[in-house]
Amino acid sequence: MSNIDYTLKLYKRARGIRLAIHPGGEITVTAPPYVRRGMVEGFIAEKLPWIIEKQAYLKQFPKKKSSAESRKEYKLYKEQARKYIEERVKYFNKFYQFTYNKIYIRNQKSRWGSCSKKGNINFSYKLLFLPSELADYVVVHELCHLQQLNHSKKFWNLVAETTPDYKQMRKELRKSYPLATVQPQIV
Repeated sequence: MSNIDYTLKLYKRARGIRLAIHPGGEITVTAPPYVRRGMVEGFIAEKLPWIIEKQAYLKQFPKKKSSAESRKEYKLYKEQARKYIEERVKYFNKFYQFTYNKIYIRNQKSRWGSCSKKGNINFSYKLLFLPSELADYVVVHELCHLQQLNHSKKFWNLVAETTPDYKQMRKELRKSYPLATVQPQIV
């Protein structure tokens, strides 16, 4: 028996045992109903070093907010984020000279930004709370999708024109700033 606290969820459609660690370090194990508790415990024991490493990493981030808190925060910062992001888009677009339709500021859960075929660019209001070089990388990334709506070599060459260290920025964004964990810094 493992000494790890976890929530077990049994689903008929589950194909195997799956483990998820949430911000704050909580663990959820999903398994088919026929799996015995001993198999789940063995699976957890096998994954223990990975679990401990990920829990330590995720505990540094605040717990996820309720949807009501999230909406309230979004409303509070939306216009400030719009002003900041529109300014950065104009700054970088002086170089690229791309045509875009509208800029939308959203309370996105899984993406920092996106670009549509219609030329609309969407950004998470949480860009406001990123280090400026990472926010700029996201802005450039979405601007370049106006020209290349893919992640081809041509696309990355466009990004590199204004952000030559984009690989480092992308890595830093993914590693240190998962979208769900970024929150305003109260000073």
